[in-house]
Amino acid sequence: MHGYDLLVVGSANADLVIGVDRRPAAGETVLGSDLAVHPGGKGANQAVAAARLGARTALLARVGDDAHGRLLGDSLRAADVDTAGILTGGAPTGVALITVDPSGDNSIVVSPGANSRLTPADVRAAGDLFRSARVVSAQLEIPLETVVEVVRNLAPGHRFVLNPSPPRPLPAEVLAACDPLIVNEHEARVLLGDLVGPEPEDRARELLALGPRSVVVTLGARGALVADADGTARIPAVRVAAVDTTGAGDAFTAALAWRLGLAEPLAVAAAYAARVGAAAVTKEGAQVSFPTAEEVDAL
Repeated sequence: MHGYDLLVVGSANADLVIGVDRRPAAGETVLGSDLAVHPGGKGANQAVAAARLGARTALLARVGDDAHGRLLGDSLRAADVDTAGILTGGAPTGVALITVDPSGDNSIVVSPGANSRLTPADVRAAGDLFRSARVVSAQLEIPLETVVEVVRNLAPGHRFVLNPSPPRPLPAEVLAACDPLIVNEHEARVLLGDLVGPEPEDRARELLALGPRSVVVTLGARGALVADADGTARIPAVRVAAVDTTGAGDAFTAALAWRLGLAEPLAVAAAYAARVGAAAVTKEGAQVSFPTAEEVDAL
């Protein structure tokens, strides 16, 4: 019996968000809106997004003993995320500095803080969480050696989902565990280097050749592409008026991981995830924008 539908291992940040008419060029200063502070971080975002959809969710992460850490704890508990795996101390809570332009596009700089202190030993100490979760999801805002340890601690038959963001080369051991590897087009280019083909289908096949069991390439307003040993399939986008894209990828990944844990086929789970991601961009902020299952059904 699985105690959790999804265990997320990853980052927890305070998002410091400023709206701008346009992002500054090198050496340029622009004026922006009042500063808004939101709970964020790819790990915490995925945990909240899944829990809000109705998934039984736990998060393994590290925060600082500070106001930003308390903000994150409050947000996670309010979304019914199990916070037994939230560790405290070692450094200040991570911070993401985010600018958002009028089209809803964003640029982000992350100071990892306590996220960089989430260690392989922390993963090994969380064995009960791993044994209780049918799907484990991770990102790369924590140390890569910690992600490697996540793969080594997966319970037999449990599924591993990875969004390699921010992107970097991945060990073969991690790639072989991914089912799926979820990337946007920029992340795909980083992983593939000179191998990148002209079409998303080319990139998906080239990514599969690196070793993951399945691949999802998100294409923004063009939807997504899924690929596995049986072939590739396009997932159409859901048309909405975008307000803020912050956290949309995290909402997509969380929804996909949850639905895969319910034994849905990859293309079906990705289509549902596309609706969740679309709903998330219609509101400002990350966690505060994540929809409930009822809101997704109404989209």
